[in-house]
Amino acid sequence: MKTSILAVGTELLFGQTVNTNAAFLSDKLNHMGFDVMYHFVVGDNPARLKAKLAEAFSDTDLVILTGGLGPTQDDLTKEMVAEYMGKGMHLDKNVLEQLEEFFEKRGKAMAENNIKQAYLPDGCTPFYNASGTAPGFALNTDDKTAICLPGPPREMKWLWDNGVREYLEQFMDKKMFYRVIRTIGIGESDLETLLMPVIDGQTDPTVATYAKEGECTLRVASQRDTTEEAEAAVNEMIERIDSLVGDFIYSYDDEDLKEVVVRILKEKGLTITSAESCTGGKFPAAITDVAGASDVLSSAYITYSNESKIKELGVPAELIDRYGVVSPQVAEAMAIGAKARSGADIAVSVTGYAGPEADPGHEAGEAYIGFAIGDKVGHHDVCTSRNDRKWNRNYILLRMLRAVYQLIK
Repeated sequence: MKTSILAVGTELLFGQTVNTNAAFLSDKLNHMGFDVMYHFVVGDNPARLKAKLAEAFSDTDLVILTGGLGPTQDDLTKEMVAEYMGKGMHLDKNVLEQLEEFFEKRGKAMAENNIKQAYLPDGCTPFYNASGTAPGFALNTDDKTAICLPGPPREMKWLWDNGVREYLEQFMDKKMFYRVIRTIGIGESDLETLLMPVIDGQTDPTVATYAKEGECTLRVASQRDTTEEAEAAVNEMIERIDSLVGDFIYSYDDEDLKEVVVRILKEKGLTITSAESCTGGKFPAAITDVAGASDVLSSAYITYSNESKIKELGVPAELIDRYGVVSPQVAEAMAIGAKARSGADIAVSVTGYAGPEADPGHEAGEAYIGFAIGDKVGHHDVCTSRNDRKWNRNYILLRMLRAVYQLIK
């Protein structure tokens, strides 16, 4: 089904708010098999909103609108949608009761203009909003469907999960099933080349590659008469993909690398520590983003200066003098020292130049990741050749996670 997404709100045009709703909806709709053809953004202007609605419906059958459902005078989305589709408005008593209960629970008097939110187009399918005050709705006429959702992302997502997705299933001719594979250590072009035997001339299932920062994602999807048939087709394709690029795959279920690392550490009963300079504590921050991190993270050291590396980790001063603080030798010594002092099973370390500056003879994005596990000590070289400090730090973190994953997988 051809689909448009129409975001309403002058704040979007001014750049005061980022339109994350469109990205969320596109992702969800594509996974269900809907063809998202257009993204539109329009301000709180009735004439322009109706014009853009007409444009969207001229080439698509489904238009999902976000924003403009609130109580103020410039919230006119549902009124314009009803007018465009030739429908009147009625007071929905369920919404009115929810509004009154909402304000009563908070000990506040409900302003008169809030009643505006309780009016819905005649003949619509309402989506009652337990995450906010403005309901959503679907309105269908002449084989055209408009779905209106609140602008706040939290409310929009709640309504998607609690009504909208189920409503849209009636338009699906076939059942969709997909899985997302995450890879690291290979670029998108090289990945596609290796996968050419399954990508070239593909029909169903489909395999699509997406580049992310420092890694690549594969989406394998199938549409069949039943979900079971689609799932079987996807899993068969994944077996073929695994035979071609399995060495680069770290998740078959769209997990972040940090989640995979924590899960494997827990499964194997291992603890980890880290020692960082240029990334300044990003590694433990990533690990503690994952539930259950307390079972695996022993400690963490941020040793930015030469003195702290010597004092906190026991890195020999002569090693720094001989090889330089950004060197494989110092990275390995940092890992050895962190492991010895913490008593953790694994230590990972990093020393480098985040940028944009670097010492003479070096460049921004140059770093060395050290590791120590059991009697095994080693390092990985990193060189991004970028002077983007933020990007370098994030990429080096990813390489640290990758180094740990390779040690424990």
